[in-house]
Amino acid sequence: MARGLHRLPLERPIYEIQDRIAELEAAPVGSAEQEEIRKLRRELVEVQKEIFAGLDPWQTVEVARHPDRPKTSDYLSLVFDEFVELHGDKSFRDDPAMLTGFAKLDQHRVVVVGTQKGKTLEERQACHFGCAHPEGYRKAMGKMRMAAKYGLPVICLIDTPGAYPGLGAEERGQAQVIAESMFMMASLPIPIVCVVIGEGGSGGALGIGVGDRVAVLEHAYYSVISPEGCAGILWKSAEHKAAAATALRMRSADLRELGVVDAVIEEPAGGAHRDPRQMAIRLKTYLLKSLKELTTEQPDDLVAKRYEKFRRMGQFLETAAS
Repeated sequence: MARGLHRLPLERPIYEIQDRIAELEAAPVGSAEQEEIRKLRRELVEVQKEIFAGLDPWQTVEVARHPDRPKTSDYLSLVFDEFVELHGDKSFRDDPAMLTGFAKLDQHRVVVVGTQKGKTLEERQACHFGCAHPEGYRKAMGKMRMAAKYGLPVICLIDTPGAYPGLGAEERGQAQVIAESMFMMASLPIPIVCVVIGEGGSGGALGIGVGDRVAVLEHAYYSVISPEGCAGILWKSAEHKAAAATALRMRSADLRELGVVDAVIEEPAGGAHRDPRQMAIRLKTYLLKSLKELTTEQPDDLVAKRYEKFRRMGQFLETAAS
């Protein structure tokens, strides 16, 4: 995967140092130049840590949407073995925005379900930039039912701005099928681990987001609506997207504090797009730890604890009846 083709404004200091290192390495290198390169590399690490430790909410959204950020298909090759893709919903068509299939995760045989944005422009258009149609969620449900039939854990990788909002999708029951998927996932007697790897937008993410463990990568986000959508509703203009991002409290630290996610998976210095392999190692470690814990649970206990987990979310104020 090509890296460094897309430069976010917040990353400018990082690229300035990298460009300086490249210039020094391209010229004849003496002892003075070698020392300068070592100094710049140390500075680069510190600058990366400083910038990414202080991301504001809108900058977090920008990083989560970075075109070079690892996609579901990348993690399938870096984290899992022997992935066999399964297609179709047996009703309408195959939706390329939803990837499903069998895979191995070390000693565990699992079913993987994930939203896919695509890498090239052609792939992104075919996947509708990660926005699944009803047939995508029906495909996911069918494969998760198959997982339950054979007693296989389910791993869900979430990276979507939301479900596809087009007329055809609504005519084919977009809202209904997302609700059905959430209801079904709540009652499956198998371990389910969900991880938001980039964008976790609205019902499109929730449709495959009901699990025994729900985690989010450090610079991913998970929200009921996109900042642009929120700004359009509250301020009638997407210009206020940064303020909306702040109000939504959708960064990983906020999500952990609010109890929406169980864990935050730390990203490499500079974000997952700078070191996909290291990010894949950390994701795999979390998945294996979660499956080790969950596979010892009885099926009925899994379902009961999953129900209680989602019932506990949010804070409720009760008032006496008048």
